[in-house]
Amino acid sequence: MSLTYLPEHARATLLALDLAHKEAKNLRYGQTTLFALPINLAWVQSLSCQAEVAEKVEAFVSRFGRLQDHIGEKLLPRLAALFGENSKPLLDTLAIAEKAGWLPSADAFIAARKLRNALVHEYMHDAQNFLESLLAAQQACHMFFDIVEITQAQIIDLGLQQTGANS
Repeated sequence: MSLTYLPEHARATLLALDLAHKEAKNLRYGQTTLFALPINLAWVQSLSCQAEVAEKVEAFVSRFGRLQDHIGEKLLPRLAALFGENSKPLLDTLAIAEKAGWLPSADAFIAARKLRNALVHEYMHDAQNFLESLLAAQQACHMFFDIVEITQAQIIDLGLQQTGANS
């Protein structure tokens, strides 16, 4: 009999996946409410005068960064460890995840990390860059959601039980 995963890593992986589901749910809500607005350059330029809208942007950016951090620092490393891959640096983890098919592109994930920096700093300085970064982040959300779903499918395929509600 051969093991398809290392059981000692199952609990940590399940906990990371449970949190990823919760973070993804929050990000999806923020994405849906923010991008229901007519986002264009004039909209970005007027953010400083619209406190409620600026708060929506800040919530989206915060949730975007939190889910991305969680995926890169917890979920993917723990999933890799579950399958016997032990990596410390983020780039190694992303390479493992890409090779395993859990991540479409390590480069796309790294590009999304750069987006977060632009989203945090640019809207006060460069409206056009902020607009482009915001629209690119909307697309990057789909990659994050897909990673969570792919991880969920891996867990189901292994027959592991989920630790909490993931809806």
